[in-house]
Amino acid sequence: MTLDSPARRFRLGCGILPPGPYNAITDVPGVRVGHRTLRNGPVQTGVTCILPHDGDLFRDRPLGAVHVFNGFGKSVGLMQVEELGQIETPILLTNTLSVSAGAEALIRDAIRRNPEIGRSLSTVNPLVCECNDGRINDIQALAVTPDDALQAIRDAQGGTVAQGGVGAGTGMTAFGFKGGIGTSSRHVAAGMHQGILGVLVLANFGMPGDLTLPDGRRIAPPAAPALHNERERGSVIMVVATDLPLDYRQLRRVIRRAGVGIGRLGSFWGNGSGDVAVGFCPGVRFHLHEPEGVINRPMLNEAHIDTLFRAVAEATQEAVLNALCAAAPVTGRNGVVFPALSDVLAAHPHP
Repeated sequence: MTLDSPARRFRLGCGILPPGPYNAITDVPGVRVGHRTLRNGPVQTGVTCILPHDGDLFRDRPLGAVHVFNGFGKSVGLMQVEELGQIETPILLTNTLSVSAGAEALIRDAIRRNPEIGRSLSTVNPLVCECNDGRINDIQALAVTPDDALQAIRDAQGGTVAQGGVGAGTGMTAFGFKGGIGTSSRHVAAGMHQGILGVLVLANFGMPGDLTLPDGRRIAPPAAPALHNERERGSVIMVVATDLPLDYRQLRRVIRRAGVGIGRLGSFWGNGSGDVAVGFCPGVRFHLHEPEGVINRPMLNEAHIDTLFRAVAEATQEAVLNALCAAAPVTGRNGVVFPALSDVLAAHPHP
């Protein structure tokens, strides 16, 4: 049985594939999520951690891939993932000016586990992605510290994932509403093989009035006129995981289809928007000291890849709606109110 998700309470489930038991990225075996939320007056921010598996990521690296839809972003670590196809730290999400704090935390955590990093071992590639939460959070306060990021790593767990204005999503907005963290999953099948694909998003994008729901309605926030005159300058980070065995090329093909889900919602990836997908397969791993000269691995028969394409589009779309439906209304730094989509849906239910 699938847990009721924020969007499905308003009959906004997406697509035709069934979700996993938690309708979350944590339905993929071994994947865990942790949040550190900071709320103190003008400071409304945080950090979110995604752990691809329970082991030592530096020594046992899952297959990873990156796709940049629009590169207005300040992330760390994407270049090496693109080149090598491996992820060697947890994935952190936070605000734009806290990327360096997240990177320091990941480096310190890796050195604690492997004290020879940078000496007899190679250096480590921290992976941190960001969105700008400055419309709500005092981003210049640099409030997120390495200790906050380390706490998010320590708190990471499986099962139900807190969504909406938590962790990295605390100060985020989307389509003129309060945005934040959202997640969803889908059961996928490749012949006789069954699997899960999960998505977690940091939703901070979309122009007011552009939001399109699965039932065809376009929803605008009942906000100040200034909101409706904004340029598209937000961002969205999409983290995709699946337990089906893919190779690097296939994983890149899958995560590119996350953009289908974003497009269904009404986004067009504006000039000032940083839109990035990061994917990983926790069961496909590269060992630091691999003894074999040639490695044989299972790989998905590409005749079945359309199921994953559909799954990532549906799960991405629903993850954003979960972020919007789970978030509570917030007043931004300049007095602009970012309402909750759930309040608007409750006041104007679909007939």
